[in-house]
Amino acid sequence: MTAKQYQVYTDGACQNNQAPGGQPGGWACVFVDGPSYSGFDAKTTNNRMELTAAIEALKHTEPGAEITVYSDSAYVVNAFLQNWFKGWHQRGWKNAKGQSVENQDLWRELYALAAQRRVTWVKVKGHAGNHYNEMADKLAVEAIKKARGEIVQP
Repeated sequence: MTAKQYQVYTDGACQNNQAPGGQPGGWACVFVDGPSYSGFDAKTTNNRMELTAAIEALKHTEPGAEITVYSDSAYVVNAFLQNWFKGWHQRGWKNAKGQSVENQDLWRELYALAAQRRVTWVKVKGHAGNHYNEMADKLAVEAIKKARGEIVQP
C-alpha cells in the first residue's frame, strides 16, 4: 500500500515580533489540492507561529504519510535540513551557547510528528509571488485580524 502524499505550504505572522511578552499572531497551512487551516494566538512571536503552522500541517496528515512542507521560515526548515535536533538532544535541549532551546515545547512536538511521517522540508522565498505561500501568509494575517475583530465573519 502506498503512503498518502501531501504538499503543504505553511506560514506564521506576528503583529509586532519585537514586543516584550508577545503580540497577537496567526498561523496557516495550505494543502495543495486540499483544505486550508489557520488559527490565532493572543501573545506569541513569529517563530512560534511558524512552528505552529508546521505542527498543524503535520497534525492534518496521518502517520506514515509522505509530506513536502514548503515554508519561508529558515528557522523551521534549517532545523531539519541541518539536523539541529542532534545537537539539542546531545546537549539536553541546550543550544550551542549552552542556553535552553527557545520554543522547546513546539520543537519537541514538531519533531515527534515529523518522526512519524516522511517529511521533505523545502525553503521558499517569502513574498515572492508563490501562489500558495502568499495564500498561507494572507490566511495567517487574516487570523490575527479576525481575532481582533477587524474582520467580521459573514
